[in-house]
Amino acid sequence: MTDIRALTFDVFGTVVDWRTGVAREAAAVLGPKGQALDWLAFADRWRAQYAPAMERVSRGQRPFVILDEMHWENLLELLRQERIEGLSDAEIEDLTHAWHRLDPWPDVVDGLTRLKRRFVLATLSNGNIALMVNMAKRAGLPWDVILGAEVARAYKPTPLAYDFAASALQLAPAQCLMVAAHPADLRAAAERGFRTAYVHRPHEFGAAEMPWPTDGFDYKVGNFLELADKLGA
Repeated sequence: MTDIRALTFDVFGTVVDWRTGVAREAAAVLGPKGQALDWLAFADRWRAQYAPAMERVSRGQRPFVILDEMHWENLLELLRQERIEGLSDAEIEDLTHAWHRLDPWPDVVDGLTRLKRRFVLATLSNGNIALMVNMAKRAGLPWDVILGAEVARAYKPTPLAYDFAASALQLAPAQCLMVAAHPADLRAAAERGFRTAYVHRPHEFGAAEMPWPTDGFDYKVGNFLELADKLGA
């Protein structure tokens, strides 16, 4: 693996704990409005609309839109389902931007700091540029470059999302290591020639612990510090 030059990262779930963060932000916006929901379940229901919305773009059923717009549309539908009314446009926008204000897992900042000494660090996320930048500024994530869906105009796991990232870095796919907590993302990257590193985030979706995958990824680690150790960073 000595030819690896860049690490490309999935972000939601791999780098940041979206579930706890979205639940916290939803409680902050909707709680003062008299709502008393299961906030973690609210976050799960919002997230559940994410993949189907992206698939409609990937299948050509609608033009490309950034993830912020999808989150806004999906939030409106979720509020309708929950019969939550009376929010101002500003409050809806603030809640949409909950995804900009997510906390990293405890190992992330130290791990990325070590990895940055040796490798180019790039996002390869379905999140849009402003979302990724705002998240990074708030959480101290030391990216070298923001890549992913908005710059490629394609959502993972479509091939173009990965191809564009390697091309933008002027690297061969095999010189890029895709880092993700989601096996499907890594499988799609491997099909485009990327090296792969699975990071175990067993509680991304709550208390029920996720099993380790059986896939033969290049690396399987428990956190970013372990990945830095394995990569000699």
